Amino acid sequence: MSMFSTCIFCHRALGTNEAIEYFPVGRRLAFDAGKGRLWVVCRRCERWNLSPLEIRWEAIEECERAFHDTRLRISTENIGLARLREGLELVRVGAPLRHEFAAWRYGDQFGRRRKRAIVYTAAGVTAGGLVIVGGAAAGISMGGGWWGIWHVINSWRNERVVARLRNEIGDPIRVQYKHLSRSRLVPTEAEEGWALELRHAEGWKRGSSKKAQTLILTGEEAIQAAGQLMSRVNRAGGKPSTIQTAVERIEEAGDPEVYMRVAAREAERLRRAKAETVSSSKRRKVTAGSLKGLPVDARLALEMATQEQAEREALEGELVQLEAAWRHAEEVAEIADNLLVPESIERFIRREKRRIVGGEPEEAVEES
Repeated sequence: MSMFSTCIFCHRALGTNEAIEYFPVGRRLAFDAGKGRLWVVCRRCERWNLSPLEIRWEAIEECERAFHDTRLRISTENIGLARLREGLELVRVGAPLRHEFAAWRYGDQFGRRRKRAIVYTAAGVTAGGLVIVGGAAAGISMGGGWWGIWHVINSWRNERVVARLRNEIGDPIRVQYKHLSRSRLVPTEAEEGWALELRHAEGWKRGSSKKAQTLILTGEEAIQAAGQLMSRVNRAGGKPSTIQTAVERIEEAGDPEVYMRVAAREAERLRRAKAETVSSSKRRKVTAGSLKGLPVDARLALEMATQEQAEREALEGELVQLEAAWRHAEEVAEIADNLLVPESIERFIRREKRRIVGGEPEEAVEES
């Protein structure tokens, strides 16, 4: 059987476990026996990766038995958490209300992101202060020191690649952090009622294209791309009260699919309102209504909606597309890893593989 090991969203390794024979992937698994759902929770980005595997039912039954056999568990009427001796964590989902389910599924990931952002910010401020103080002690002029440091950090962040995708003809494209201020949801007359207007650069490697391009995504491609991008937009997470407000936004819309249309209309309204208040010479700098320009609770709600909508499509029979997303994550992770490996090391690895696996003599391998 094929087994996936990479997070769809952040492309990091999901880890392994020895407790669930039918599903040895992940260090935290969430399962819903009633609906037949099994997720691998990425411990890096806290996103829930829905499993598309045919053996899902066997794995869920094994998770159920392991959950009940352990004493290290806490449970409410609808949701439970257990930690096995091997270290694997199991989240058992029953029939919770949206508020309760959101507290478990999104509260953890958004809360952890918020704590991480606070720590990184504090570390950055401290490091910057030490640089300035050290420079002053050495008699070096630090005029504009804070501005210079911030400019360097901001430039580096804007050039960071936040997603590697493919365009409508299959060519690789990369979305950088700076493109999030120009990418946005737009309302359409199509059945979905919205589309993703995506800014990007061509190619997956830096330097392959510096000119920004625009791509319009709809349907499954838009949902998957928006899900990846919103996790980066929401890198600072949110407070419990903000998460609660985000959940209420989806409830007011009725379901995640409807909320995507609502979010697109809100983005367009914010963009037009901002454009009317600035001169034409400054309109290129307007980011209101972009993925980054939405209110915080709307951004969190959008990320929730993309996750739930992607899973709904998968559960309605689109498992082939979900499996393709897993394979794409594996492909991107491999490419990202290879970008850091010198060609000389790659040649050495290939040579050793041929010698060990193929059984070729060392002299023959070196000659070839």
